Amino acid sequence: MRLNLVQRLGRPATAASRTERALHLALPWVYRRLGKGVFARATVEFLAFGIKQAYACLYGALLLALILGTRFFYPADAPLARYDFLFLAAVAIQIWLLWAKFETLDEAKVILIFHVVGTAMEVFKTAAGSWIYPEESFFRIGGVPLFSGFMYAAVGSYLARVSRIFDFAYTQYPPMWTTYLFAAAIYINFFSHHFVIDIRLGLFAVLILLYGRCWVHYSVYRYRHRMPLVLGFFLVALFIWIAENIGTFAQAWRYPDQADGWRLVSLAKLNAWVLLMIISFVLVTLVNRPNRESERTRPAPLTRDTG
Repeated sequence: MRLNLVQRLGRPATAASRTERALHLALPWVYRRLGKGVFARATVEFLAFGIKQAYACLYGALLLALILGTRFFYPADAPLARYDFLFLAAVAIQIWLLWAKFETLDEAKVILIFHVVGTAMEVFKTAAGSWIYPEESFFRIGGVPLFSGFMYAAVGSYLARVSRIFDFAYTQYPPMWTTYLFAAAIYINFFSHHFVIDIRLGLFAVLILLYGRCWVHYSVYRYRHRMPLVLGFFLVALFIWIAENIGTFAQAWRYPDQADGWRLVSLAKLNAWVLLMIISFVLVTLVNRPNRESERTRPAPLTRDTG
């Protein structure tokens, strides 16, 4: 018996995007062509995972493609500055995501909060000399072009969408109030470490204490999987670090050690991205409250594919 779209996604079909609908129509066809063995099941599961992850990264991927493309192809004498073009394009992408129902309004509200949170930190960090935006622009606050906030919004957009697409649920999730306090402490430390002691090591200890026993459970296509949530945090941070290297290569912003030419961003930045990503994750839980795996509504098992 083939699962219908409602069973596969665990929510009303009207809430599913056209991309998700197409995915769940295409994969059975791929499965039938590969056969019914272990290799076929593993291959389809792998393909579904990659496609869903790419879909979840849609906002960030489009923004990163614009940053990289404008680095080489944007006219130097254009009447609109490159950073301003990126800002207006980012606004257009966000509007399109809402119009096409790739994001819900509640998700967009949280993404907006993270946008504001990220921009405020950008203003402080650029004033402190942590990094600079070397090009001129009209849409800016201090030394920060407004498109930069959308890079933080892209992280929030990914986390909101990936949680919904993969039907995340958790075991041993910490009390919500502790995660709110933890996120607040992380954010404060991003500012305060310039004036007082940096408590980053202590924050990582708290990270292990709060989330060390937590597992995230997720559905790809036919099967339910799980992984340690802390490992998930670090894997997401790794991909953000890769995107950051692409962004600095495209001269969207520049660190002090890149003043004489581009070089790989230090792996030490992974620590900051893990902590910053946790802020975004906690903000997303404001609208997508973490479900317990034991309380999750499970779809009927898929025994055979007749289609």
